[in-house]
Amino acid sequence: MTLTVAPEPHVAFADLSTSDLVVDALYAGGSNGNSGDDPIAKLIPGVGNQGGFRHKGSPAKGTVRLSVLYTTGGAVDWPDHLDVQTGTFTYYGDNKTPGRDLHDTPRSGNQLLRDAFDASHRSAAERAAAVPPFLLFEKTGTAGRSVRFRGLLAPGGPTMTSDDELAAIWRTTDGQRFQNYRARFTVLDHARISRTWIQHVLSGGSPLTSDCPPAWRNWVEGRIYRPLVAPSTTVIRSRAGQLPEDDEGKAILEGIREYFRGREHDFESCAVAIWRLIAPSTGSVDVTRPSRDGGRDAVGTYILGPTVNPIAIDFALEAKCYATSNSVGVKDVSRLISRLKHRNFGVLVTTSYFHKQVQEEVHEDAHPISLVCGRDIVDVLRQHGRTTVSAVRQWLEQSFPGTQ
Repeated sequence: MTLTVAPEPHVAFADLSTSDLVVDALYAGGSNGNSGDDPIAKLIPGVGNQGGFRHKGSPAKGTVRLSVLYTTGGAVDWPDHLDVQTGTFTYYGDNKTPGRDLHDTPRSGNQLLRDAFDASHRSAAERAAAVPPFLLFEKTGTAGRSVRFRGLLAPGGPTMTSDDELAAIWRTTDGQRFQNYRARFTVLDHARISRTWIQHVLSGGSPLTSDCPPAWRNWVEGRIYRPLVAPSTTVIRSRAGQLPEDDEGKAILEGIREYFRGREHDFESCAVAIWRLIAPSTGSVDVTRPSRDGGRDAVGTYILGPTVNPIAIDFALEAKCYATSNSVGVKDVSRLISRLKHRNFGVLVTTSYFHKQVQEEVHEDAHPISLVCGRDIVDVLRQHGRTTVSAVRQWLEQSFPGTQ
């Protein structure tokens, strides 16, 4: 029996100009084979059909009424990232090559980010006047120009400092240094953006009308964030889902394994550093000696609460510098589980992947263990700017020197 997979529902190109925007809906591109096939220009008239930043209005004149952020999701050096479980979206600005000032870009995207994030911390009236609604679209990865609407964005987030929200970061290309913005937004909890509201905003009307999404009104009037949080329903990840898909990601993972070949114990310090990137509130960590690890490669604390009166939760970490052909099995995880004390948690970091049975047992028995696989390692390194094999190699050599 042959199973037929139904095509994903989408909004046809001919219907774009009258369509509402629905979170995660697919909007089809045209079929003429030119820039006129771009669906965003039909959905949001006046913002253009090219580039990552697409405005209605001028950032230089402070007249932007609405801004579209478009991401392909495939820029390795600038890894835009949507965390659907927390509603946080990280977006990189438009100064991506040397030779220009941070704000001197053709689309003035970085200028818009600077001004919008600054105004977001001012009064409600200034937010209403100077912060346009941001609409996020993502390339679908299918043939043609189809896009997916990912949500309505507000600058910043409920738990971020101003430095976390918008930061000018340095990059180097061909020995030349330059800066670009890394901006963090919150996807607001609103499933459907009405065509009426879009048209009203584009025509110059106040966004705070009767058709205004309540989540946007609450943010403008009180800087109240109501993120669109969507916990994952996929508990058991496949082997492919735990390893990088792209060639550069695979090479990064192989480079890490090769760096620690013959001295795999040294990978434990690297695993701790990776865990710190994933869990920044990690406190002190001690890497144990190989002969005395007792089933734990490292022990540490995770810090919770206010800085003047914190509490520390103990955790144990194990690291497995395995090839992608070698999964982490039940025996490896059972060893860690058996040594966890009451109210402790465990972390297992591997350059490979976890066997299906391991994931099932951890989930079904509610073991407090975080499983960090090869794809997680590559993803978090990219999110922190280490996007190439050479950049990761430099980080390894500087952070974990050893006899090569």
